[in-house]
Amino acid sequence: MLDQANYTPRLKSVYADTIKPALKEEFGYKNVMQIPRLDKIVLNIGAGAEAVRDSKKAKSAQDDLSTIAGQQAVITKAKKSIAGFRVREGMPLGTKVTLRGARMYEFLDRLITIALPRVRDFRGVNGKSFDGRGNYAMGLKEHIVFPEINFDKVDEVWGMDIIICTTAETDAEAKALLKHFNMPFNS
Repeated sequence: MLDQANYTPRLKSVYADTIKPALKEEFGYKNVMQIPRLDKIVLNIGAGAEAVRDSKKAKSAQDDLSTIAGQQAVITKAKKSIAGFRVREGMPLGTKVTLRGARMYEFLDRLITIALPRVRDFRGVNGKSFDGRGNYAMGLKEHIVFPEINFDKVDEVWGMDIIICTTAETDAEAKALLKHFNMPFNS
């Protein structure tokens, strides 16, 4: 595991040394606390129909997500029963993990430099997937693009949601922050 006390991730150093001054100049912030920064990254795998048929699928998704994130993921459970989907209250349906600090920067580094280039027919990520408050959401169709996942031992290929939460006030500020981190936007 990461020893967060004595270790500074590469992207955190890049943020402090080059991105902060560039954003301060670009947007004309008067106070350094106004400069947008990464708050957290939330990863989610919804196992859905597979988890309804076989409860071990949610555990498999949890193991894969824990491997990718570098910290233990939690299983998400149904809040209420839906007969049409054969879902009962409390049934495991997926898994999620929230990354902060050094693990967050490490994950973003691996996502941008290793995982996204391994996506088949990759032409960049959508530049319009902001929520209006400076948070960015994207999805991957296959979790196997991460190098931590051993392709031979995967029993199911999961899609995953990645939400990058920033302290930016507007989408333009958040997009500028992620562009400085070399996020490959296509628009």
